Amino acid sequence: METFLLLSVLFLAVGVALSQDMPHEQLMAQLQACPKECHCSPSFPNAVYCENKGLKRIPVIPPYTWYLYLQGNDIEALPEDSFHNASQLRWVNLNRNRLTNEGIQEGALRAMPNVVHLYMEENQLTSVPSPLPPKLEHLRLSRNRISKIPAGVFVGMDHLTLLDLQGNKLQDDAVTEMSLKGLTNLVQINLAKNQLGAMPLGLPPTVAQIYLDSNSIEKIPAEYFKGLPKVVFLRLNNNKLGNGGIPKNVFNISGMLDLQLSYNELTEIPYVPTSLEQLHLDHNKIKSVNGSDICPLPAGALDDYAESSPRLRYLRLDGNEIQPPIPRDLMMCFKLLRAVVI
Repeated sequence: METFLLLSVLFLAVGVALSQDMPHEQLMAQLQACPKECHCSPSFPNAVYCENKGLKRIPVIPPYTWYLYLQGNDIEALPEDSFHNASQLRWVNLNRNRLTNEGIQEGALRAMPNVVHLYMEENQLTSVPSPLPPKLEHLRLSRNRISKIPAGVFVGMDHLTLLDLQGNKLQDDAVTEMSLKGLTNLVQINLAKNQLGAMPLGLPPTVAQIYLDSNSIEKIPAEYFKGLPKVVFLRLNNNKLGNGGIPKNVFNISGMLDLQLSYNELTEIPYVPTSLEQLHLDHNKIKSVNGSDICPLPAGALDDYAESSPRLRYLRLDGNEIQPPIPRDLMMCFKLLRAVVI
């Protein structure tokens, strides 16, 4: 909630600044061109609000629009000239419409040269649409019916840092090095709630946050993270991981801070890298905790102040078969632990 309020304040502040900076002639032209189906505010003239209006087509967008809200309508198609009048668009929200790949004409999205945020969640897409706006930074396509990522769809998308594909129908053969080629600066990828049976291949080495919750992943290849040195945050909750599916040192990544393996089939605590600060293992089948076995360093090498000392601060183990109290050797190893949930 605090984050939302902060963003709202920032957004409002930007809007006021824009209205003050916009020449009077442009301001009047923008307000007069506001579609009758939509709402345009004099205090924030760069935004056009058309959400939840029952629209079946894209209205004519005023020329100085930066932010366009079209979510919650019945739009099925994007003709090639949908945004030809609004070349300054930065942010477009098309969530909760009825868009299909067949309804998006080839040049419709490419005709938005300055768009950096594109939201097309909860539509009827079966494939990642192409071609995409060239300067796109965030692409959100969750809760569609996407089963295909066309090869080359991201080539030239050097600015894209966030790709959200959760809640689709992607299988292992859809997420490959070829289908993700071009994502040279991707930081976050969300593939949760798909139909993956294995760890996705071809993730860019720049990725820091990976979401793979609610798939059917049973094992992680021993060298999987060798090409992903920047991973900080990894979520694998609600999969089918057992002890045999997690090689001992697979998570030994120097920068990993947050690892989530809740709701799997583990009976033992996996190796804990020294850098890790949060570990979620709740709702598995773990019966006991042996601090000496899971400690990443031998007892003689432990030092409260050394850079290499274990950094674990939060450990969640509830929903297993573990009974309190917390073993003393666990606390002796992870001296920075502030919360253990059993």
